[in-house]
Amino acid sequence: MKKFRFQLETLLRVTRSKKEDAEVAFAKASRDLEDRRAHMQILLDEMQRGQRDYEAISKEGKRVTVGRLMDFHSFFAWKREQIEMQQQIVLTAKAERQKRLKELMEVMSYLKSIEQLKEKRYQEYKAQALAEEQKALDEIGLQLYMRNGKARDAS
Repeated sequence: MKKFRFQLETLLRVTRSKKEDAEVAFAKASRDLEDRRAHMQILLDEMQRGQRDYEAISKEGKRVTVGRLMDFHSFFAWKREQIEMQQQIVLTAKAERQKRLKELMEVMSYLKSIEQLKEKRYQEYKAQALAEEQKALDEIGLQLYMRNGKARDAS
């Protein structure tokens, strides 16, 4: 019997390649999201540090000049703006990660169905090979039986 050959092997290879590409894209999107979140945390830490500095100056009991208050106000407004922009960037990165995850899941599902089809075809091939082998053995057995029967009849 001829060797097992899956007719969709090329499609299987291409789909595996697409899965690898999708895994790389998902990993990149995940790293990007983590980088954006880390930057957001840095901005939040800077805002907290500024608030602590402001509270420390307020608690000292010294008189705070209007210029100093204006500096803090400007700093806090600037940080709030940065944080809001970074929140939007994080949301965009989350959406991109979800998109890449969805693509990966679709490719994995398609790949799994092709692999299951290949396994099914391989099992059919094995069953057919077994049936052919059994048929050949039956023929050999029949020939031996016939020979032995003719040999007994001739004696």
